[in-house]
Amino acid sequence: MIAFYVLIEFICGSMMFSYWLGLLAEKDLHMYGDGNPGAFNLWHAAGYKLGILGVALDFLKGYFPLSILILKGYISGVEIVPVAVAAILGHVFSPFLKWRGGKGIAVTFGVWSAVTRFNVSIAYAIILAILYILAIILNKGKSTSSEVDGFMVVVGMLTLVLYLYYKSFPMYIYDIWFANLMIITYTNREKLYKLYKDAYEKHHENNAVMH
Repeated sequence: MIAFYVLIEFICGSMMFSYWLGLLAEKDLHMYGDGNPGAFNLWHAAGYKLGILGVALDFLKGYFPLSILILKGYISGVEIVPVAVAAILGHVFSPFLKWRGGKGIAVTFGVWSAVTRFNVSIAYAIILAILYILAIILNKGKSTSSEVDGFMVVVGMLTLVLYLYYKSFPMYIYDIWFANLMIITYTNREKLYKLYKDAYEKHHENNAVMH
């Protein structure tokens, strides 16, 4: 039955609501921003109203099916791990978009809300808010770049392990966290590489000027 639940969660996660909402608004999300077919790019392309709806639907597809399975007792303990991760993987590797999906942020919040009754998802949101405020301060009030946003998402997820340890969550929760970290890092790999490349080039330019 676990394999069946994994399949169901993968299919639920692969439902690209934000991309489809974009098409209804005559906006192909692949042609906007970084081409991400997720909720936040929908917000950028079609406005905040559709953006909020996209965020809500992407969150719910991670939250609702998984919470039902847990509350009904169909899965528990370590059984939750593959089922929870499947929802995020479905969003990232959606068969509806030729196995190319979104970054997985909204669905990540949905999954963590279902698994920990909003506990960890709220902690992650607070961590991201703190990182964002620090980034704005360091950037002298200017908005952050897409690359910096991707970096903060990954660093925020990495930092989340400290909260898991502090709250003494069971070990299977760490398995979900690690898988989530790997997925989030993968989906932001291009942004992380560009950020590293820009920093590397700037460092060498500064060295060249000094010499």
